[in-house]
Amino acid sequence: MAHRPCSRDSGEEQILFPSSCSEHKTLMAGKWFLVMAISREFLGAGIPALSRGWTNAEMPSGSRCPDCGSSELVEDSHYSQSQLVCSDCGCVVTEGVLTTTFNDEGNLREVTYSRSTGENEQVSRSQQRDLRRVRDLCRILKLPPTFEETAISYYQKAYQLSGIRAARLQKKEVLVGCCVLITCRQHNWPLTMGTICTLLYADLDMFSGTYMQLVKLLGLDVPALCLEDLVKSYCGSFKLFQASPSLPAKYVEDKDKMLSRTLLLVELANETWLVTGRHPLPVITAATFLAWQSLRPSDRLTCSLAQFCKLANVDLPYPAASRLQELLAVLLQMAGRLAWLQVLKLDKRTVVKHIGDLLQHRHMLIRMAFRDGTAEAETEEQHPGEQGQLEAEDSTFDLPKRKRPASPAPLLPPCMLKPPKRTHPTPVVSIVTGDENISDSEIEQYLRTPQEVRDFQRAQAAGQAAMSAPNPP
Repeated sequence: MAHRPCSRDSGEEQILFPSSCSEHKTLMAGKWFLVMAISREFLGAGIPALSRGWTNAEMPSGSRCPDCGSSELVEDSHYSQSQLVCSDCGCVVTEGVLTTTFNDEGNLREVTYSRSTGENEQVSRSQQRDLRRVRDLCRILKLPPTFEETAISYYQKAYQLSGIRAARLQKKEVLVGCCVLITCRQHNWPLTMGTICTLLYADLDMFSGTYMQLVKLLGLDVPALCLEDLVKSYCGSFKLFQASPSLPAKYVEDKDKMLSRTLLLVELANETWLVTGRHPLPVITAATFLAWQSLRPSDRLTCSLAQFCKLANVDLPYPAASRLQELLAVLLQMAGRLAWLQVLKLDKRTVVKHIGDLLQHRHMLIRMAFRDGTAEAETEEQHPGEQGQLEAEDSTFDLPKRKRPASPAPLLPPCMLKPPKRTHPTPVVSIVTGDENISDSEIEQYLRTPQEVRDFQRAQAAGQAAMSAPNPP
């Protein structure tokens, strides 16, 4: 049984005495007699007891001290911890809990230490690791501190969702990059999915799916990526603006000139439907390559797109070659509308030399190409007879029909110019053998009304009578 220790000052040491010493008993008895007298005086005056515990009415009947057998048990608050103590020997009979709380009725209710301090509400190890990865990713990308706080708050909200919390480990790792990307998009910070996937070694398909799911679950408003800012940040990473042992002097280009021409080519691609529904980096890579070639075509026409990306120390996106061919086709179509270029036999290689002139008059050339293509299509639909008459008149000229200049193609999105092939299911050929089951609906088609039955019987009887009648001589 625990005893309340008493002490005597001896320098800095405290000497503990057991409760069996007579001096300790005398002191404790005097102390508790004084406490009991004051308590009875307060209770007699009608003042409620302030300390937590048992009043005289609430004191358990028959309770005695286990050491001395005394029934003089009183309550004492020792350092805010209520205890039931024997007033004769100082033995601590019961100890209360350290923390308490109030319920609705105003009575006191015990609360465990872990519940009162929130000790069990700890962040899991995986969540702590992912939060560190969010901070590290923001610092690698050199994002402002406000971006880091926003990304962390998005991750904590997403982690509470059941669809995210019970996901696989790969998806949780991708979630780190999704929160950073959403933050950058909301603050118009130029950052692409490909960049984050490269840093996280993540799959692009899984990243894009998780990104769309997170935006939908959190109900966020994420603006579209600003193409101009993306061009500036992406082109700034090219190693083409300073001479080095791996970069010859003829390939070095001024950053401002190259950036301005790349922006014009990207705007041209946007106006001619080459950006819609596509990943932006392949389009920017193709536009940067054409801008770099057009600034010094004599030295750079022999350089291919793959060599250019190797010199610039950037990865070559897979669709960049297709975007390059589409851009060259648009430039050739525009060159056919420019007067001083019509006499030249331009192809996809030589048209690069005249990109500066084409970009200078791009608005007029695009309108001309679009107007001519749509005007011819409308003329063919409205006056098909006159079109055939004109073709007959043209055939009388010396120019052969097959060598006439082709009409310009209408300016339409690539998905409409080259639609994907749709698979049409071949009809199943059914072979009738006569053993098929007859459905109820088909049987009903052969049922006749009573009038039809009578008419059929009369016709059948008339036919038989005509056949049985003798032939006239």
